[in-house]
Amino acid sequence: MPVILGIESSCDDTSASVCVDGKILSNVIANQTIHQAYGGVVPELASRVHQQNIVPAVQQALFNAKVRKNDIDAVAFTRGPGLLGSLLVGVSFAKSFALAKGLPIIDINHMQAHILAHFIAEKKPSFPFLCLTVSGGHTQIVLVKDYFDMEIVGQTLDDAAGEAMDKTSKILGLPYPGGPLIDKYARLGNPDAFHFPEPQIPGFDFSFSGLKTAILYFIRDNVALNPNFINENLTDICASVEKRIVTILLNKLNKAAQAYGIKDIALAGGVSANTGLRQGLQQLGDKNGWNCFIPKMEYCTDNAAMIAIAGYYKFLKGEFANQNIAPLARMIF
Repeated sequence: MPVILGIESSCDDTSASVCVDGKILSNVIANQTIHQAYGGVVPELASRVHQQNIVPAVQQALFNAKVRKNDIDAVAFTRGPGLLGSLLVGVSFAKSFALAKGLPIIDINHMQAHILAHFIAEKKPSFPFLCLTVSGGHTQIVLVKDYFDMEIVGQTLDDAAGEAMDKTSKILGLPYPGGPLIDKYARLGNPDAFHFPEPQIPGFDFSFSGLKTAILYFIRDNVALNPNFINENLTDICASVEKRIVTILLNKLNKAAQAYGIKDIALAGGVSANTGLRQGLQQLGDKNGWNCFIPKMEYCTDNAAMIAIAGYYKFLKGEFANQNIAPLARMIF
């Protein structure tokens, strides 16, 4: 009955989690608000706040799980990808804690962990399944053959879907973080009010740079004609942009599902918290007879529960790292 302590510090959320025999008993997330004044995450500030938050987050996770430090069997941590300074805090803490307690350490790929978050829930996908992983920095369609046997079959050639939402929010003058606000206003608007282009990219790959440019020019041209255009049409703009991003994602996912003949379809990553995407996947799944798997909100954004569950499956395989391991900002599958 292994007890795994999970540590996540890839961006601006400090998180700690305790997993006991494959069950998550605690998942503590310390958010950072300091970046709101700058309209985005400032890496140096993020790493400093991680240093302040990591010890209290771990203490709270152990307390919530009713687990003592001496009960822990291994420490799992995010090795990458992410902001190097932020990763250094989590990796250094995990290595130090494990060294002091004589415990093994387990390095985890952040993007693989997003996918493995589906194994926290009682209803789990069956291998092989397809997972659409969407975040601020990544947009991928992954063929998941086993817990750590994953193949990227489609990915963005430039910008990620989350970046397109963040860029739109900045153009509209919305405060950071803009993604949740796009989602909020989209619920109140008409998704067919404005039309934005869908990139014609072959295969299962994505591109969002052209869409970002189209949105920028659309806003620029309409504001030139009517300075109050954004205020008068905010909800419709958000709904229309969200609809296009969602259709781009789901059209590619549908294409991949048909090509591989797979019915178990999963959604993961920070943007999987978007209401329009969650509803769109469920509707497409009902139409195609898919078994759809969508994580709880707390497991969509960056969290240590997904690191702990990934660590649990690596622990069972006996795959441990050594104390010489270093973080990788651009870690790949």
